[in-house]
Amino acid sequence: MSARFARVATALGLFALIAAACGGTTAPQPAATQTAAATAKLSGTVKIDGSSTVFPISEAMAEEFGKLHRDVKITVGISGTGGGFKKFCNGETDISDASRPIKDAEKAECVKNNITYTELQVAIDGLSVVVNPQATWVDCLTTAELKKVWDTGSTVKNWKDIRAGFPDVDLKLFGAGSDSGTFDYFTEAINGKEKQTRSDYTASEDDNTLVQGVAGNRGAMGYFGFAYYVENKSKLKVLKIDDGKGGGCVEPNDTTIAAYTYKPLARPIFIYPKNESLKRPQVLEFVKFYLDKANNKLINQVGYIVAPDKVYADGLAKVAAAR
Repeated sequence: MSARFARVATALGLFALIAAACGGTTAPQPAATQTAAATAKLSGTVKIDGSSTVFPISEAMAEEFGKLHRDVKITVGISGTGGGFKKFCNGETDISDASRPIKDAEKAECVKNNITYTELQVAIDGLSVVVNPQATWVDCLTTAELKKVWDTGSTVKNWKDIRAGFPDVDLKLFGAGSDSGTFDYFTEAINGKEKQTRSDYTASEDDNTLVQGVAGNRGAMGYFGFAYYVENKSKLKVLKIDDGKGGGCVEPNDTTIAAYTYKPLARPIFIYPKNESLKRPQVLEFVKFYLDKANNKLINQVGYIVAPDKVYADGLAKVAAAR
């Protein structure tokens, strides 16, 4: 601060004190102070449900927001993207976490129930294919090999059936349940059609269940969001993926996911706040907190990739327009 600015600020401060002592009118608070005062009094609830992939981000945001606004109670559930939209379009939640865009049938259900919403991208995920660390024979699989394993009608039950030279080890599969957006995305990206998959595998909308399954079996293979691999690196081995289009084997990491060169499994992930809920101060401020650039570090901390700044700026503009 310059000496001149300091003298002016001091003079203004003394003037305000004199005016107050003489019964004068107090100068209006700056806008930032007014906003802080308003948000400091936040209370009430925010109900979130949906994708297990987005769950770690929403949970981290809820925890940090709660430190600033202790009278706001935020609940974060894991029903899967599809299960979350069922609740959301039925009016049961304020925000739906989603690892894919909302489907036409879900949009129609929301319309039927007069639920309007705003789609907001919050991060980028690299859906990860993982194996047990004891699977030393494999570091990379092609998308054709993944399709051979996971497609409808697959009879692959042993690693030797995937590629010549792989050992005679029983293959145990773990993947997303049918209510999961990860299931929808993986089946379309790998098998060519959404929900087209073999059914004889251990399925769950809870990615922690899948982590435990892969970690507990030498011949296991599974898939789920990148954050769950990052959180469990000591228990899992992530595979590189070759999409067969000349790029070779690409490992999911911060760089390849952010650049979408980890093909075809890099994807945007979303939250969907209900527009009516945005009229409640605690929901509005939480969504703004979620999109604030200063909080992007939380996205990295839980294992996801921050989207470009414009994504969050556009999101804040959409929220302002939706109210």
